[in-house]
Amino acid sequence: MKNPLIYLLAAVCAATLTATSLFAQTTASSPASSPATAGAAAQPGAPDMQQMMAMMMEMGKTGENHKVLASMAGDWTYTLKMWMDPKAPPQESKGTSTRKAIMDGRYFIAEHTGKFQMPGPDGKMKDMDFKGMAIEGYDNAKKKFVSSWIDNMSTMIMNAEGTYDAASKTFNYNAQCQMMPGKTTNIREVIKIVDNDHHTFEWYDDMHGAEAKTMEISYTRKK
Repeated sequence: MKNPLIYLLAAVCAATLTATSLFAQTTASSPASSPATAGAAAQPGAPDMQQMMAMMMEMGKTGENHKVLASMAGDWTYTLKMWMDPKAPPQESKGTSTRKAIMDGRYFIAEHTGKFQMPGPDGKMKDMDFKGMAIEGYDNAKKKFVSSWIDNMSTMIMNAEGTYDAASKTFNYNAQCQMMPGKTTNIREVIKIVDNDHHTFEWYDDMHGAEAKTMEISYTRKK
C-alpha cells in the first residue's frame, strides 16, 4: 500500500543526495579542498540511497501479522473478572469494545467501555465508569507486536511489545509501568483467539511481590 510519508522521506533523501553530489563535485575541483570537504565526497552514492529507500518502503508494508490483528476488528461485548486480592473471589462486570483499522491497516484502535466497582473516598465500594483505548500494530523492523494503552483511571501511557504463536493462536505481551511512584510493576498479557467470534485476555502482574493473574476478560463478537 502507498505510504505518503515514505514518498516524502524519499523526496527529502533525493534532495539531500543531489545537494551532496553537487557539493562533492565542487570541492573535488577545488585545489584548496580540506579534510572536511573531502569527507563530504565520501557520502553514500545513489545505489546506497536507493537500497535504503527500498528497505524503508518494505518496512512500511502490511503483512500477515497485520492480517492477524485485522481478524479481531469489530464490535464486541465482554465479561471481566478482576482480582483486587489474588486470594479473594474476583469481581465481575461487563462492557463493550470496538476495534477498527487505521492508516490502511497498519494500526488498530481498540476502545473499551464498562463499569466495575472500586473503593470510594469513604472506603465503600462504588460503580466506576471505565474507558480505555489501545493502539496496536506490528513493527516490521522490530519484528514485534506493539501496543500503547491509556484509560480514564490513570495518567500513564503503557507501552507493550509481544509475539504471536500461530499454532496456539496466542499473543504474549510484556510491559512495565509505575502504578504508584517509585514502584515498577512487571506486566504480562496473554491474548488467545478462540475462534472468529471469541477471544480471551489475561493480565498478570507482580504488584504484590510474586506474579499473579489479576484480570481475565472473555470477548464475544456482537451479531
